Amino acid sequence: MKPVTTRAMNLANFLAQSARRHPDEIGFVWRDETWTWAAMQARVEAFAHALATEFGVQKGDRVLVQSANNNQMFESMFACFRIGAVWVPTNYRQSPDEVAYLAKASGAVGMICAAPFAGHAQAVREQAPDARFFIAIGEAEFGEDYDAIVARNEGRTVPMTVVDRDDPCWFFFTSGTTGRPKAAVLTHGQMGFVVTNHLCDLMPGTTHEDASIVVAPLSHGAGVHQLAQVAHGVKTVLLPTDKLDVPTVWQLVEKWKVSNAFTVPTILKLLVEDPSVDRFDHSSLRYVIYAGAPMYRTDQVNALEKLGPVIVQYFGLGEVTGNITVLPPAHHSVDDSLARIGSCGFERTGIEVEIQNDAGEAVGLGETGEICVVGPAVFAGYWDNPEANAKSFRNGWFRTGDLGHMDAHGFVYLTGRASDMYISGGSNIYPREIEEKILTHPEISETAVLGVPDPMWGEIGVAVCVARPGADARTIDMRAFLEPKIARYKMPKLIVFWDEMPKSAYGKIAKKMIREELEKRGDLAALTAKAS
Repeated sequence: MKPVTTRAMNLANFLAQSARRHPDEIGFVWRDETWTWAAMQARVEAFAHALATEFGVQKGDRVLVQSANNNQMFESMFACFRIGAVWVPTNYRQSPDEVAYLAKASGAVGMICAAPFAGHAQAVREQAPDARFFIAIGEAEFGEDYDAIVARNEGRTVPMTVVDRDDPCWFFFTSGTTGRPKAAVLTHGQMGFVVTNHLCDLMPGTTHEDASIVVAPLSHGAGVHQLAQVAHGVKTVLLPTDKLDVPTVWQLVEKWKVSNAFTVPTILKLLVEDPSVDRFDHSSLRYVIYAGAPMYRTDQVNALEKLGPVIVQYFGLGEVTGNITVLPPAHHSVDDSLARIGSCGFERTGIEVEIQNDAGEAVGLGETGEICVVGPAVFAGYWDNPEANAKSFRNGWFRTGDLGHMDAHGFVYLTGRASDMYISGGSNIYPREIEEKILTHPEISETAVLGVPDPMWGEIGVAVCVARPGADARTIDMRAFLEPKIARYKMPKLIVFWDEMPKSAYGKIAKKMIREELEKRGDLAALTAKAS
């Protein structure tokens, strides 16, 4: 029997519902300003009215947003949802040409752009023919100010647009580590499930009495996390500047009694290693959620020792909106015998995971294969990219491109990206295993291992390391340290020390950038010459 309807709740209702239940409570904090839920709802209604009546935005139209975190950017998401438009946020650190590509690829009809990014607006104007209007956040020549538009439309509104489960609401651009970024299409029905799942699996018991701090761009995972906060009336606290200032983070945690945060392992590492963590009261924290990459065991233990049993890991991609596995606080421990070391957790509620071989067949417990997933959190596919869709789906399963295995209790263990694995002398080598060993060295802070071409072995390993502050890299004999810990064929052929590790805009160590830097420094050429 076919369903009578596939109508879904418009996601803008999350804000409307919190505004009805808690109109006078603070919903948003940025710098010295606060906004109540009622005030946020009024601003969103006014801006939605302007988009629909002044700028002609219709259901299904895409609206590009280029901005660092601020209240206007966050409001624009709900305004787009309210009128059935698609919110298309960029990584604000991308170049003007990269952002123009996103505008053209998405077919954006207009752009909301923060004033400091005038060059980005100009590139979009020149390269994206469908973009017919430009709105500035702040004073700028390229468009009228967002706040002036809101003020002009104060007290006005438009009806909430009726949406179906599969109507797009958000184009979530991939990081583009293997080519041009692709727009993962997120829908109202899918995201309704994701928000419910986040609240269920990541931060159970979260209510309007809680507060959440944002330490990552709202354009990606942090935005999804904050959408879940809005659903339960949790106030959102933004950092006052674009730059991560660790003492300020802890000061805000103390001031607003922050109870949850979303971050990535590299940022969490910075937060707990900074001396300021001990100067401010962070006892209000109940859930410090990290995702984007597994956390190395040494960093995990350090975080537990500083913050207590509050850290939560989840594994997921933008295409599944983070909803694949979860490792809750109960499975984190400083005691190795009690911790699920190396695991990214078990299946999220309503999600099924299967480890498959190249033929799409399930492999046995403990066997390595590709992590594949089905469930309501899986996206609708890539926008206007049938080739990518054909590669990413097989027999109804979404193929993550991540390698791992599952144990008898259903816990999943990540081996790494399929693209990270390299083959040396006929043997599969998984960089993460080597990286974990390197990080047990007391004087090493960060590392990345990657495979590079070699005429004799096919590929060989290169390890890039960053020494801890105060350590002298010249005195570290990493090869001697690793010899008793890993098989000889897994030993990196080149080990270099850098002052810092290249990272993406989201704080993740980016191997594509590391490879480019190795080539730029001539390290790979020297290695090839030595091999020949």
